[in-house]
Amino acid sequence: MTADAPAVAEARRNAEQARARFWGTFDEILDYAQRLQDRLAPSHLARDAWEAAKSKGADVAEDAVDAVRKRPVAASSAIAALALFIAREPLMDIAGKLMSGKSKKGRVKVKVKAGKASKSKLKSEKIDE
Repeated sequence: MTADAPAVAEARRNAEQARARFWGTFDEILDYAQRLQDRLAPSHLARDAWEAAKSKGADVAEDAVDAVRKRPVAASSAIAALALFIAREPLMDIAGKLMSGKSKKGRVKVKVKAGKASKSKLKSEKIDE
């Protein structure tokens, strides 16, 4: 063999080590890509979103309970106002029925249609006794 033989052998060893490092790095990249793909799977994303929503919902509920404990009158007032707002139409209907049932003595209710309007208006007329 010539003097180049040890240098060639050293170069081959270096090339083999570089190739081994390359394939090792390539395997690491493939493993990372597989883990990333698993993390980005729709089922995994949905599960993570559900867990986050449950956690946030629990935090909000806990904060709401703490706020009610600190100020029960204000919380009760706010809930009552919300309930009245939600039930405003039925409450207005009930109030209208109660008010229309109380007519003064000597007055009769007469329905009068107002032009093209579909609602009837009540008109009171005085009756001679």
